[in-house]
Amino acid sequence: MKQLVILSGKGGTGKTSVAAAFAHLAAQGEVPVTAVLADADVDAANLELVLDPRPLERHEFIGGSVAVIDDARCEGCGTCYDVCRFDAVLPPADGREVYAVDPIACEGCAACVYQCPEEAIEMVPQLAGHWFRSESRYGPLFHAALLPAQENSGKLVTLVKQQARLLALDEGQAAVLVDGPPGIGCPVISAISGADLALIVAEPTAAGIHDMERVLEMAAHFRVPALVCINKTDVYPQGADQIESYCREAGIEVTGRIPFDRSVTDAMVRGEPVTAYSPSSPAALALAAAWKIVAAYLGNPPA
Repeated sequence: MKQLVILSGKGGTGKTSVAAAFAHLAAQGEVPVTAVLADADVDAANLELVLDPRPLERHEFIGGSVAVIDDARCEGCGTCYDVCRFDAVLPPADGREVYAVDPIACEGCAACVYQCPEEAIEMVPQLAGHWFRSESRYGPLFHAALLPAQENSGKLVTLVKQQARLLALDEGQAAVLVDGPPGIGCPVISAISGADLALIVAEPTAAGIHDMERVLEMAAHFRVPALVCINKTDVYPQGADQIESYCREAGIEVTGRIPFDRSVTDAMVRGEPVTAYSPSSPAALALAAAWKIVAAYLGNPPA
């Protein structure tokens, strides 16, 4: 079983559109690959918008903990207020005679817990969101949603990936296809950890090229082989040529150049991958060619 994680250096490159197309091609294309799908972009999960999943399971995700002050034991000394570096402790006000903690501002460092002379503060686990197991039109899908203002997305990314991997192993699936988060932060590190292959979706702009280079450096650091897919190439052909030149010098294969195509937008409006909505469109044909290369790396070479 192989894990493919699809990443991008920034949001808006078309990463999820590529992931949705690959999910369709793996299930129904010319180069089929049995796969479990995972949307690890938990801060802004939207793969489900084009896969039409039917939820089978819903589970709570407990993220970090927040400090809670016991009003009955608090003596109002203000030590917690003094040691908090995040302005999360609120002084007495509006008829409240003791201190309180703003759960949104609390970072869960527990400094107030250790410093409280009355031991009136405890750390309470907090519901941060939910994760789901669903059945999509192209196979099992694991996805999640954080509640507003909640963090710990790296931990939730790991959980989503683990559940997808376990199901793939139990059912003898050939691959796990992961739609990862953008950037190079903790959620991305969680997404790429343990992956067998990373596909970086880049756009030919100055910012897109710079961010692609950062993701490739991160993949190299974790010793994960990487491929590059250039999206919206005809928007700035010189930039696409620059990406190809960079990849050639670095020994990184470019799986294809996907042109700007209104069919992609039309497909999103219809809630479908472009390869299913308009299989003969320029973007769909380029994605199908890219999938053949990726499938070969996953151990399923095209006939």
